[in-house]
Amino acid sequence: MNATTLLPTTVVGSYPQPDWLIDREKLLSNLPFRVRAEELWRIPAPLLEQAQDDATIVAIHDMERAGVDIISDGEMRRESYSNRLANALGGVDREKIGSNMDRTGKPHAVPLVSGPIRRLGPIEVRDLTFLRQHTDRRIKITLPGPFTMTQQAENGYYADEAAMAMDYAAAVTAEIKDLFAAGADVVQIDDPYMEARHDKARQFGIKALNRALEGVSGTVAVHLCMGYAHVVKRPKPNSYEFLASLEDSAASQVSIEAAQPQLDLSALKQIRTKTVMLGVLDLKDQTIETPATVAGRIRAALKFIEPERLVIAPDCGMKYLSRAVAFGKLKAMVEGAELVRETL
Repeated sequence: MNATTLLPTTVVGSYPQPDWLIDREKLLSNLPFRVRAEELWRIPAPLLEQAQDDATIVAIHDMERAGVDIISDGEMRRESYSNRLANALGGVDREKIGSNMDRTGKPHAVPLVSGPIRRLGPIEVRDLTFLRQHTDRRIKITLPGPFTMTQQAENGYYADEAAMAMDYAAAVTAEIKDLFAAGADVVQIDDPYMEARHDKARQFGIKALNRALEGVSGTVAVHLCMGYAHVVKRPKPNSYEFLASLEDSAASQVSIEAAQPQLDLSALKQIRTKTVMLGVLDLKDQTIETPATVAGRIRAALKFIEPERLVIAPDCGMKYLSRAVAFGKLKAMVEGAELVRETL
């Protein structure tokens, strides 16, 4: 690997949706969304898919213009990172809504599982195909992980959560295989609840994740974070409880936030064999980082991990930022990575 291919830049997944597409006031004030929330969309249903396609092109253009190496579709079609796929699965009650506690301990509306979880057909494949048609860059797409979907649902059918998680995992497996077949370079599994409920995740989280990756060939990242900066207001700890456990997973990449929590980067030594997608943009701070600040965060990480195993990213999804701030941060991230790359 030569110096020009080191420290590739990417996004975690989401990018700000245009104000003409989604009601941002409602988006920011009614978190989190575990069930579908059609009331967020400003565009009438018959025109919504076309509008989401147009917004996706805008997001692709911004990421390319910022210089990001591995881009996503910006999750323009989602009210939340997990609810689109989770509510499209068989076994989810179409008439009743469940209730469960979120990671802050508050009750929220969630999918009610009233039958066996199963994938009825491709869910995000069109999203991926559309992305592939509109860029020549490497592409990634995200989907919620089986443990997180288990924690964001009410179980009204299974004997226990572990059994439910394994059926979620089987559905994720089928989706991942179709996404790679459709042209994905990277598929990212968002499983933040493995950190939020790490004791329970130790019981069956890695088992469910590995089941989701059975027979999968391709680069799979698993994203672990402490919650969106817009949602989780309390100070975040500077260490992960579950990070070391991901070394036992079948994922090839581990994505973590590091900037906002000012992560003790010696934790990177716990990930010995996998590529680390390192968050270097603080999404709670609306100030756009300078390239020098980003470069400093990358160099701090390089004390504990070799550059061949490092991918540079924001801390988390950027959907709750303004578009101007999100673009500025991505541009600074790319320029900061280039500053470090020039010295390697």
